[in-house]
Amino acid sequence: MFVPYEPEDRRKPSDSAGHLGSHIGRVHISARHRGVDATTLGRLTLLLPHVLASVAMVFVVSYVVDVLLGPVWWIPFSCWLLSGALAFHRPCERLLARRLYRLRYPTPEEDRKLRSAWREVTTRAGVDGDAYQLWVENSAGINAMAAAGHIVGVTSYSLRTLTPPQLAGVLAHELGHHVGGHAWASLLTFWYTLPVRIAWRLLRWLAARVDHVSAGVAAVVIGVLGAAVFALATATYGLVFLPLVTPYLVAAVSRRAELRADEHAAGLGFAEQLMTVLSEDLDRMETARAGAPAMGVGVKEEGVIARLLASHPDQHTRLHHLRTHVESSR
Repeated sequence: MFVPYEPEDRRKPSDSAGHLGSHIGRVHISARHRGVDATTLGRLTLLLPHVLASVAMVFVVSYVVDVLLGPVWWIPFSCWLLSGALAFHRPCERLLARRLYRLRYPTPEEDRKLRSAWREVTTRAGVDGDAYQLWVENSAGINAMAAAGHIVGVTSYSLRTLTPPQLAGVLAHELGHHVGGHAWASLLTFWYTLPVRIAWRLLRWLAARVDHVSAGVAAVVIGVLGAAVFALATATYGLVFLPLVTPYLVAAVSRRAELRADEHAAGLGFAEQLMTVLSEDLDRMETARAGAPAMGVGVKEEGVIARLLASHPDQHTRLHHLRTHVESSR
């Protein structure tokens, strides 16, 4: 069994001055450090109907193109099915990082700080740190990201303001997303549900522009659609309405995935550092809210729907779970 920590007498902890502890001795790399946790399985299960609908749509489009223009239908269909594997292809990942996520390579100074913290995180976790690509996002906030199969990004502001132990705590959280399978599952479900989401937006765009329809035609259309929905609901035992609540369920699973990543960071010994980052970020937010009325700026409170659709839990929730983890490990 692999143990991610060195014994206490072999590991130098982070101190209060902001110095990052380091391991002494051999580094143990786990043979298998990636997996699929419950939140990843939940996301894949919830979005499976959307993926199947996209598969059906791409199949129909490919077949129609085959009939009209001549290319064999299975060629574009198979290319689309296999395209998801490109998310784990290193050159394609670099393209995604630069074009989709707007990341850049770190400067030499940023690279030294970033790799030092990343080395400590991956050493504690028993992970080959060289298997991942480290990137920087030009942003004025404290944030980081895990994407595709091997992308780990952090904001330039985080690199400037966070101490090495705090930066390691943030990176340990992102490593937790990769270890739990959250990063690749999020990207693949986004890609394989893209056709059905495009079709839905197209239908909404067309519906918004049908404003000159007679009452008789509108009644017929509503009647036909109502009958179709009733038939589908009866045949599927109500499962046809599942897409209406899927966004809320997926958001809840995403919030749980964030807490799982926090637990992973805490398990590597970065609970205190991560709590410090979250507490300071919470103080900045509360200071901004308090100063907004004085500047004549209204502060809009999030509604219930917005909170239910949020992909990240609030800082209070994350801090509560981290404190619980720290207290239970004492």
